[in-house]
Amino acid sequence: MLKVKYILQILFLFLILCCSKDEVENTGRPGVPNLVFPENNTPCLDTTVVNDNQSSVTFRWSLTRDTNSYRLFVTNLSTDELQQFSSENPEVTATLNHGEPYSWKVRAYGPKGTAPSESETWKFYLSGPAVDNYAPFPPELTFPISGSTVTPINNLIPLQWSCSDVDNDLSLYEVYLDKVDGTTLIQIINHESETTSLDAQVEQGFVYYWKVVAKDAQGNESNSGVYSFRTN
Repeated sequence: MLKVKYILQILFLFLILCCSKDEVENTGRPGVPNLVFPENNTPCLDTTVVNDNQSSVTFRWSLTRDTNSYRLFVTNLSTDELQQFSSENPEVTATLNHGEPYSWKVRAYGPKGTAPSESETWKFYLSGPAVDNYAPFPPELTFPISGSTVTPINNLIPLQWSCSDVDNDLSLYEVYLDKVDGTTLIQIINHESETTSLDAQVEQGFVYYWKVVAKDAQGNESNSGVYSFRTN
């Protein structure tokens, strides 16, 4: 009798372990998508012209494990307009405006109860029929983070941003900073690397607004948009 009871206990424990293993496998996240096309920091030339103002672009990424569906996020970097597209396959065709900078990323969704996985974000320019030179991508303001509070050191805080250009002819940056609306030019800096920093003089206890305008050798320009931060 004891032997039968012992065998039943072993079977019970075995079933629990098997169920636990299945639960672990079912709650695993889907694989992270690897972006393929359009390529990062390039003009997108492989398109189908829809009309004088638009072309269709087929976005492609890697097939990922444990994935039920994907969602593509495409942002117009000039207008901040976000478009979203759902698909069960690792590609989506979208119609976009010519001559605009875009960013894109993909999110993979697995079984119910699992967390999604997200790709890195890439940027590209959608070429128009007569585009010979492209404006820089809008500068990304990386510090201070918008809405954050920073502590000046000797009344100085570092303003930091990154910027790239598909033509590799970035020339200079105009840096704007004030307590009102970010329209006061404080300095012009020559472009030297993708990441740039400037120590700006500020006062304690104020909200500041700032932006960066990037210009290339052909006179094309792009605007980061206005960010704000508070000093303490």
